[in-house]
Amino acid sequence: MHNNQPPITEKPNWMEEHPDAGYCKIIKIAGDDILLASIRAKSGVTLDRMDTDLMKKVLADCDIETKPVFLIWDMTHISAVSYDYKKSIARLVYNPETIFRGIVFYNVEENFMPTVETFAAIAGETVPVACCGSYREALQVVEQIRQGNKSVELFMHDDEADDSFEKRKKDFLAAIGRISWLNMLHQSISLPPADDPVYPFFKAIENLQYDLGETMKHDEQQIDQIKKEFEKVLTDQTIQLNAQQELYKQLKKQLEKEKAALTSRIASQEMELTRISTAIAEKTSTLQELLEIIRELDIDETQKKEMIESCESMIETEMIEKKLNIELTSTDSEFLLKLQKKHPNLNQRELRICLLVKLNYDTREIARSIGISTRGMESIRYRMHKKIGLSRHQSIKSYLTELASRTA
Repeated sequence: MHNNQPPITEKPNWMEEHPDAGYCKIIKIAGDDILLASIRAKSGVTLDRMDTDLMKKVLADCDIETKPVFLIWDMTHISAVSYDYKKSIARLVYNPETIFRGIVFYNVEENFMPTVETFAAIAGETVPVACCGSYREALQVVEQIRQGNKSVELFMHDDEADDSFEKRKKDFLAAIGRISWLNMLHQSISLPPADDPVYPFFKAIENLQYDLGETMKHDEQQIDQIKKEFEKVLTDQTIQLNAQQELYKQLKKQLEKEKAALTSRIASQEMELTRISTAIAEKTSTLQELLEIIRELDIDETQKKEMIESCESMIETEMIEKKLNIELTSTDSEFLLKLQKKHPNLNQRELRICLLVKLNYDTREIARSIGISTRGMESIRYRMHKKIGLSRHQSIKSYLTELASRTA
């Protein structure tokens, strides 16, 4: 056993703050294979999580990642550890790749001692765990473990307590730790004889383990039932979604068919309008030629004037007709499509009249363009008023203007 303490190496970045828990974890190296862990805190704290990354960093900086090491923990100011921390240290001990040759605690508070003893109990012979009173004693324990001294007392206990009691205490704590920290609900618990004073305690652990197992089984069944119900709901919603998508496809196909039919109809009407426009242009040209001929005729002036006025009136009518038939913008086309879809009972002439009313042509101009009298045009507008379903006080022009704005 060495009398001199090994040199200690420390670096500013070998620490990690835990602001929520109120402490700072610090790791140092004693010699070349002993990790010294401690915390900096103002009062008793609860260790919230393991600083695995910090430990890996220290080992990497010292180039001892794969070398077996010892861990000495100064437990000053540590009054408890979180449940996650307990599970982490248990997994660390039972990890087949663990690098720890031994773990020694010192300066352990009395109320925290049961936790340390439980940890030592579940570690078993996998990793030697010891507890002592000072850093010097911790170094002595490390040296004894290093030398393979099996007779060394790794855990302090009452000198008056017999070995059988200590063994049963260790078994008891190990069983509790495996259930609580490792969730081992099917471990075999060795019961002492029924007349043994500690039999009720071990039997209570066995019953607790069984009850927790049944509780977990019940919870798993409930989770499985919820999962099945959720999957059923998900399946039903998927079927509904597929049906809606199929309906959407059908509606889209139907709308595309209607759109194609209306597009074809518009194209046909545009061709007819082009034909009418061409015919009007030809008639207007002919009337112009006729008007020039009449002006050159040597006839009665009164008769010539009547003929000229008649020709000019026909030319004016033809020009209005041409204007009404060829000025069909994309907005007008959209308006007609909207109007026809909303009021399918309107015929082609009525649709055309609605467009002209919307474009602010007066009754006389519209009547002239379709070849009827002004009174006849008024009768048609009255019938259209009823077809569209307007009240007596509603204006057909206001209605069409509003419809056109919604179309846009």
